[in-house]
Amino acid sequence: MNSLVIGSGFGGIAAALRLRAKNHKVTLVEKHKDLGGRARVFKKNGFTFDGGPTVITAPHLIYEIFQLFNKHPKDYIDLKPLDTWYRFVFEDGSKFDYSGNEEKMKSQIKEINSEDVEGYERLVNFTKKIFDKGFTELSEVPFDKPSFMIKQIPSLLNLKSYKSVYSLVSSYIKNEKLRRLLSMHPLLVGGNPFTTTSIYGLILYLEKKWGVHYSMGGTGNIIKGLEKLMIEENIEIIKGSEVTNINYKEGKINSVKLQNQSEIMADNVICNADPPSVYEKLINNKKTNVFFNWKKKRMEYSMGLFVYYFGTKKIYEKVAHHTIKFGDKYKEHLDDIFKNKKLNDDISYYLHRPSATDKSMAPEGHDCFYVLVPVPNNQSGINWSIEGDKVKNLVISKMEKSLLPNLRNNIIEDFYLTPDYFEKELNTKHGSGFSVQPKLTQSAYFRFHNKSEILDGLYFVGAGTHPGAGIPGVLSSAKVLDKII
Repeated sequence: MNSLVIGSGFGGIAAALRLRAKNHKVTLVEKHKDLGGRARVFKKNGFTFDGGPTVITAPHLIYEIFQLFNKHPKDYIDLKPLDTWYRFVFEDGSKFDYSGNEEKMKSQIKEINSEDVEGYERLVNFTKKIFDKGFTELSEVPFDKPSFMIKQIPSLLNLKSYKSVYSLVSSYIKNEKLRRLLSMHPLLVGGNPFTTTSIYGLILYLEKKWGVHYSMGGTGNIIKGLEKLMIEENIEIIKGSEVTNINYKEGKINSVKLQNQSEIMADNVICNADPPSVYEKLINNKKTNVFFNWKKKRMEYSMGLFVYYFGTKKIYEKVAHHTIKFGDKYKEHLDDIFKNKKLNDDISYYLHRPSATDKSMAPEGHDCFYVLVPVPNNQSGINWSIEGDKVKNLVISKMEKSLLPNLRNNIIEDFYLTPDYFEKELNTKHGSGFSVQPKLTQSAYFRFHNKSEILDGLYFVGAGTHPGAGIPGVLSSAKVLDKII
């Protein structure tokens, strides 16, 4: 069986290796000269910047890929558990260190609002129930039949999936600060906490079950370790070559065409590329069904991302590895991003300081950062060639006031990415950071299917298909693939 994988993000690489473990002849094609997709790495004058995902959860999903070939993961990668998962900083300067230490968690909650300690315990217990259903039972199974989806409805209703994550958290927690920090998880996978189905509350428990880890040398080192494994297992890797067309005959995939006009025959094509871009740009197929067209047309996409990477000549010792800084407003700001599609000066952001844990990420005596700011996707019409520098300066000013004093004078290396990068370089619809939003009506059966609804032999892994974005999600999508090929 000849299987060809398009795209080398975590989902594509995991799919390639899982198919190889089933004895498929596997070819992986990547348009860039390096692997990783959203997890690409940028190196600048001694600084190493992870392009995208930095929070590693459910590490067993990575380990088991190596174990498929009887290899020891520690020979390839080094994942280190973090003590403090996130430091939350509020507009009034107050802080909250979020971790797996339940005593410290409850002590901090008690200081903010003693009545919420019991509510927090009940919330954790309820998210365990969601986790048992949504992750343990359903994250690795295909949702390509409506009958299977219908069977899940009683359980989903029982788990209050009709509620948003924020609404679910608010039913247990009274204090607004605590509501924010306990409901922010959908933003890690491209969702608005006020519209994302409460099923994604399972992330809260998933973190508690396996912790939050960091990959020494950066997330890119996981990609490097997996690439080494692919080479060892004789997977053909073609870099710097873009697929321009997926060919088929009588509804069955038979080959792909590359930018250089060469053709590669394939029995199966697995796309780690964004599903809407694949359907719109790579397949010349007018014979789609009415339901599929309706579904594709009504899809709502995640927010965009403004990511500012910078290295400093000063070490900011007091800054945690992961910091989430909330602006003054929460719902109003998220409405501007997701609904109104406009920029707002009252930003919230995620600051990643890998050099807090791993000195190799920056030259000696220096510090390495990236800051991620949720912004509207390119449906907004924002001209990033004009607004990019404005947002960068706004972000620097905000960080100087709250976390990184005198930052502007200490930056010696920097660059930024906007939704334009995601749209042009990563081929995501509207430059969205995480593909399709994780709303109830866009989850499971209602997302783009892992097995194409249109063509035989065409499959999808990654953020736009089931179960969704984030490293655990895209790695699980490769496990779904295992069950349908």
